[in-house]
Amino acid sequence: MYNPYSLEGKTILITGASSGIGKSAAIECSKLGAKVIITARNKERLEKTFSALDGTGHSILLCDLIDFSEITKMVAKLPEIQGVINNAGYTEFAPVQFINEDVLQNMMGVNTIAPIIILRSLVKMKKLKKGASVVFTSSLSGLGRTSIGNTMYASTKGAISAFIQGAALELSAKGIRVNAVCPGMVETNILSNGTVSSEQIEEDKKIYPLKRYGRPEEVAWAMIYLLSDASLWTTGTNLIIDGGYSIR
Repeated sequence: MYNPYSLEGKTILITGASSGIGKSAAIECSKLGAKVIITARNKERLEKTFSALDGTGHSILLCDLIDFSEITKMVAKLPEIQGVINNAGYTEFAPVQFINEDVLQNMMGVNTIAPIIILRSLVKMKKLKKGASVVFTSSLSGLGRTSIGNTMYASTKGAISAFIQGAALELSAKGIRVNAVCPGMVETNILSNGTVSSEQIEEDKKIYPLKRYGRPEEVAWAMIYLLSDASLWTTGTNLIIDGGYSIR
């Protein structure tokens, strides 16, 4: 059956695949025929993702992205691949006057520097095939639509949204496309950290024209578009997926 979104014959590396968007992306990519290589630092949760994958030929690589030397070792173990989802990341909330230097450095390390180093290493080691697609997880907040207390996270994702445009320009000569997805709020475990109440969450959902937060698989489907041949003429794009939040 004709399907321009098929990932048959593609091997895809997915970081942060132990939960949330990364886990959904791994599962959905496998359903569309990809062989996926999933990575994160939590072996037990990665194995749960692995057990949910369709098909065969998948693999796990443990890697703590805060240790940049581990990234180089992880990339060296990879076969030639056709796609990457640089998804790993986290957030902590703090008003500007209470920003902690260590937290900021760690968040920048995981959210910004690590995915950039992954791409650098993939290119230097010639692991990406011509025609490969690289997808970063940015955020609506990285495009300037942030909120009080979220400035650290917004800055880490804003750097990614700028980086992908320069990287797309440079790597176009190698036939490699580079894009980012920029979700609004998504129903993941980020909402269970106790920093906001369930009442606040329900009120916030009302701001969205579609009156709800996104689901991880809905972001994964956008990533699949960018990984697939359906987006062969798409590069350097920050794809907004926000239930209409940015047009309200």
